[in-house]
Amino acid sequence: MNILVVCPHFTPDTAPTGEVMSAITNALADRGHRISVVTALPWYRLHAIEPDWRGKRWSTQRTSWGSVTRLHPFPTDKSNIPARALAFVGFTGLAALAAVTARIRPDVVFVMSPPLPLGVSGWLAAVLRRRPLVFNIQDVFPDAAVEVGAITNRRVITAASGLERWLYRRSDAVTVLSEDLRSNVAGKLQGHRPERVRVIPNFVDTRRIAPLDRLTMYRQEHDLGDRLVVMYAGNVGMSQSLDLLVEAAVRLRDRDDVVFVVNGGGSALISLEEQAAALPNVRFVGLQPRERLGEVLASADIHVVLLRRGLARASVPSKLYSILASARPVVASVDVGSEVARTIDSASAGIAVPPDDPDAFTAALVELLDDPKRRREAGASGRSFVEEWISPAGVAEAYESLFSEVSTAHRRRRR
Repeated sequence: MNILVVCPHFTPDTAPTGEVMSAITNALADRGHRISVVTALPWYRLHAIEPDWRGKRWSTQRTSWGSVTRLHPFPTDKSNIPARALAFVGFTGLAALAAVTARIRPDVVFVMSPPLPLGVSGWLAAVLRRRPLVFNIQDVFPDAAVEVGAITNRRVITAASGLERWLYRRSDAVTVLSEDLRSNVAGKLQGHRPERVRVIPNFVDTRRIAPLDRLTMYRQEHDLGDRLVVMYAGNVGMSQSLDLLVEAAVRLRDRDDVVFVVNGGGSALISLEEQAAALPNVRFVGLQPRERLGEVLASADIHVVLLRRGLARASVPSKLYSILASARPVVASVDVGSEVARTIDSASAGIAVPPDDPDAFTAALVELLDDPKRRREAGASGRSFVEEWISPAGVAEAYESLFSEVSTAHRRRRR
């Protein structure tokens, strides 16, 4: 099968969605498929084009399984919403041109969102190539942006919501990560074949992320010693209630045995650093190379997942499964009954508390900090849970089956 992939990030870019699509592509290639990827030049880590790629607008590389075409993403400050929207439009236009002119003769077009406008690129390629479109949703947009207040203009929200529904209806299948997201998207189809919405969760590579000793080189480098480390690892953005972490650090500042670590970067990092400037028990560490992910995760005694109220129906943080794979317990501040809360409960992997509740969040941290036996048991239980979780190969097999299904149905309709 020939597959045309349109996505915002791809290896060596360090974005989580790039990791996901790269692994799926490699697993599909291992199953004998030919793939043409249209994506952006690497820019996520610096929020600017990586030095080795600067001076380019369009670059195509041949691979053993097909090709990767990288385009200029017009990076902007994440907090500048109008500029970011224009950047998405520019990248969408380039991606549409690259997808339509790709040398591969695809059997299916596979496009990832966000950004939502990228769906238009995939739709154009599918229509002009007369092929089915599979639309992969990592976060539901504009819902997530509206919930965190990133978008407040009613006209913009209406336009984005209209585009969202328009793309869903023109997709042969829409894939989402959880039942929460499936209900959200299916409801927006309003009876227009809601069965086209399928749940194919992201995977965790339990070979790449394995339990390690907690006294890592990472701890030595950042002078963490043998203290109990409470870590947030990931994007520091508007979707995360990282003020909870700062408040917990304030309340536990007299505990010399505890240190809070924020590992990552994002649009809210500067503001967070300012909030925590007077706290000696908070450390900030920049985004680490993907090769060190297992070591970074192992360096924590407790990991935290922090989602603002209402975001659970629009977003599923894939970092949760990597944390569980590292055999470390989790304290999650998330909507009650959400996918994250249900997973932690099912896996007996930690504690989930209601969102934006500093009392409950801090109490949960203290409960685990003071109980090393429970930390070990929760970590081991989480690891056992994800060892039975779907692998990259299993995800690729699920997509392969879906691609075959929609391709067959598309050919029948054309006849």
